[in-house]
Amino acid sequence: MAHYVAPKQSKISQLFDVAVLLALTFGALYLPLLLKLAGGGKSVPDGAPTTWEGMGQNATEIAQYNALGFTDPAAVADIINARFDYSFSWGALILMFVIIVGYYVMMLRLSDREYRDVISEKFDK
Repeated sequence: MAHYVAPKQSKISQLFDVAVLLALTFGALYLPLLLKLAGGGKSVPDGAPTTWEGMGQNATEIAQYNALGFTDPAAVADIINARFDYSFSWGALILMFVIIVGYYVMMLRLSDREYRDVISEKFDK
């Protein structure tokens, strides 16, 4: 039985593959930011306290804020009282799941023949 020989790829094809993978990686990372789809952001609740005691800061924390140059509690109130928005869209979650599963199925279908060749080389006698 002949041993499996992987298809040969030229250097130019390898460089093209690397460039495409880099473009896809950077696109996947930056496109949601550019389209404002990522990072729900932070918001400060209305009527949030602006005193050290109201914000629940102890003496050590107050000293650290003072060391950073924040002596007025109202100046740092927006930073302390800011809350992240953890809301998400069910539709976007389902779409992401479909894309990931679809990609996995596509990769299995495209490489099915090569998988079969390797398995038959290793296990068929």
